[in-house]
Amino acid sequence: MTKSRALRIRRSVIELQNDYDRGDKLPLENLVRAWRGIQALPATDHRSFFMLGGFHGEPFAYRPAVDALSPTDTYTYWGGWCNHGNVLVPTWHRVYLLKLEDALRTIVPEVTLPFWDETSDEALRHGIPRILTQPSFVLDGQTIDNPLRSFKLPQALNDQVPGDEQAYAKPAGYETVRYPLSGLVGTAALAAASAAHNAAFPDADKNVALLNQNVRAWLKGAKPTPKNLQPDAHGIAALFQQCLDAPNYTVFSNTTSAAQWNLDHPGTAVPLENPHNDIHLSVGGFDIPGEGESGQIAGANGDMGENNTAGLDPIFFFHHCNVDRMFWLWQKRHGAQHALTVIPGYAGTSSSDSQGPTPGVPPGTPLGMDSALLPFAKDAFGNSYTSNDCVHIEDQLGYGYGPGSFDTGPVVDLPGSAASGRKLSVRGIDRALFEGSFVIRASATVKDAAGKSRRIPLGSHSVLSRRNVVACANCMTHQEVIAHFPLAAIPAAQQEQAEFHIAIQHRGSSKVLAHAPAATAAARAAARAVALPAKLKYSTAIVD
Repeated sequence: MTKSRALRIRRSVIELQNDYDRGDKLPLENLVRAWRGIQALPATDHRSFFMLGGFHGEPFAYRPAVDALSPTDTYTYWGGWCNHGNVLVPTWHRVYLLKLEDALRTIVPEVTLPFWDETSDEALRHGIPRILTQPSFVLDGQTIDNPLRSFKLPQALNDQVPGDEQAYAKPAGYETVRYPLSGLVGTAALAAASAAHNAAFPDADKNVALLNQNVRAWLKGAKPTPKNLQPDAHGIAALFQQCLDAPNYTVFSNTTSAAQWNLDHPGTAVPLENPHNDIHLSVGGFDIPGEGESGQIAGANGDMGENNTAGLDPIFFFHHCNVDRMFWLWQKRHGAQHALTVIPGYAGTSSSDSQGPTPGVPPGTPLGMDSALLPFAKDAFGNSYTSNDCVHIEDQLGYGYGPGSFDTGPVVDLPGSAASGRKLSVRGIDRALFEGSFVIRASATVKDAAGKSRRIPLGSHSVLSRRNVVACANCMTHQEVIAHFPLAAIPAAQQEQAEFHIAIQHRGSSKVLAHAPAATAAARAAARAVALPAKLKYSTAIVD
């Protein structure tokens, strides 16, 4: 790629929708046409959405020669190709998007992959862009199923883990789902429970309204109202803004490095992976954390909420396109367009530090800018992309981004800075005790001069995880979750006397809880209150 060539520009999908509504229909029609094309390709075609979507998680594979740490180990699999919890997260997903975009352009050459601008005024007001949720689309005079809304599997999908109940196995013809629905169909019991749950939500339009209500609440950090759309310091919008201030690429790139950095340094640095995880869980089935919650659906379990199947929902790529845009904005803000630096030996720079198995890499392998971003080949000889091959998106990869939020400054008026001040650190939470993703919530109770108590939410920490951590060797080398919650909302004089509360929202056992539309608020709260694992232990401390 040379600078003299015209860049292809990735635009906001909201812009494409607005152009369509004004009569300029071709750009959005071409996008739908290209997506329909890759979804219709044979599953074995390297350009097919089934194959590309499956690179992120399922289908899994065996590699006992790598994963077994001793002859008596029971570890049996590595979970897909995606990197999470290490320094390769932004660059691996950058190349992943490139491969998906290349496939789209084999169908319609002028198409680029748009981004869902998740922190725009439009998103805060309405949630997910309409084109990503509407059930049908008129293309070339015919009404078709909207390929940006969901994906029907052309063949069965199974994680192939011996001894696993295979809750996330999917039959041929399965169609991906989002909040408030459940997609757990891997066993007869789970399929029956999901069918009963989903039967309570027969209206597709109402389901989209519930989904958007939940997403808006996550974006803002509390229940939004028509008169109050301003995000607070705990929402996704605030976290995206804060991650742009991360001090270096190692900390910016992933949760593992940032967690250690926050133990070693004052303040609370936010990695890009934090708001990334929140979006996954908001779309995939977790209701809004904290006070004033918006969601109320026990048993929701959409595909975006688990690493195993997230890449099979088309919205994954529009979300990650925005994550990549935020990566590029961080690079420009920090003068890192041409080079990224990994701190050698730091947390998050080893395959054993990851929150999931590092693809094709034995535990304990150092990770850096020259590490292979498997399975993505950059040439006809099969040489793999590395992070050094995708630092400058314009010069090396040939694309740029159109206008979007944070281009010209902050969009959130934060009451305090997370970059300074004290924080509550939570340590020792074992991922292996949970089946899949979960959310750590923190709050504090303080008393005023008159002795009156009030509850102050401190935020949440989403963990995008896997269904079967205990069967994965690399997963088991990095089980601890560390979370940090800034105390800026608590007056300094009251911080030492505050009573802190930690709650964990998780999937619980693999059963799906049926939803009762007429249930009381108390009944819904009871349905959500899944017992914590008996072995769960953790510690908390106020850290400067």
